[in-house]
Amino acid sequence: MGQKDIAEKMLADYNDVFADIVNVLLFDGKQVIKEDSLENVKDKSQYKAASQIHEEERDVSKVFNRHNIRIAMLGLEHQTDVDADEVFRVLGYDGVSYKSQLLNGRKERYPVVTLVLYFGTKRWNKATSLFEALDIADEWKPYVNDYKINLFEIAFLEPEQVAKFKSDFRIVADYFVQTRMSKEYVPSKENFKHVDEILKLFRVLTDDSRFEEAQNNSDGGGARNMCEVLDRAENKGKIEGMVIAFNKAKFSVEQIAGEVGISVAEVQSILAAQKQS
Repeated sequence: MGQKDIAEKMLADYNDVFADIVNVLLFDGKQVIKEDSLENVKDKSQYKAASQIHEEERDVSKVFNRHNIRIAMLGLEHQTDVDADEVFRVLGYDGVSYKSQLLNGRKERYPVVTLVLYFGTKRWNKATSLFEALDIADEWKPYVNDYKINLFEIAFLEPEQVAKFKSDFRIVADYFVQTRMSKEYVPSKENFKHVDEILKLFRVLTDDSRFEEAQNNSDGGGARNMCEVLDRAENKGKIEGMVIAFNKAKFSVEQIAGEVGISVAEVQSILAAQKQS
């Protein structure tokens, strides 16, 4: 599993974030899913191709319980690019989930609901149903069951929808909506709860190097919100520029440290990084 896949799953795997995503996207913000009503489950599918067994697992999957009764199995799939085969992938996951209900020895049966979270800033222009994905002759259509996916284009949510999120996912959605609408991002002063997971997610979903700089520190450099993350990244960039400028002017490492107001070790680190770039 690649770093990108892991980062995308980490934030949504928190019950408060998972419940928030489902409540806003499915129930318009109504608090139907409580975070303490969610149970983690592993939902895997297997298939054979080229004489080898391959295994796929949903990005995040949880069972929603109410009064010790399983109400639904909920799955999240993250997409950064448009995928023409997404309908088939979701159909496969959902089929395996229903199959497992038949094989687990329990009598209970419950629906399986998958949400596809698409983070691209261009509209999804591929199939969202089986009928759209297949070229089905008219005489066959009455006998083929259609299958639709629940696709949510995060960057195209309305600002009013974004405001309904109560978890850290609001920060994520707000970023993509802003950058899609204006190509610029005005950071929020709303504090993070899951700092490391937020920064890792932004690092893999965006091309903004400032998030990579912040994520390289174990806790975002002590930053509590997006304003602080970007302010510190900007300040770091200014310091690095000053160090490089003084170095070109033939200042000694000690002189540079005194002029910029940082330690000799920090100056040496910046200069070493510049040589490697």
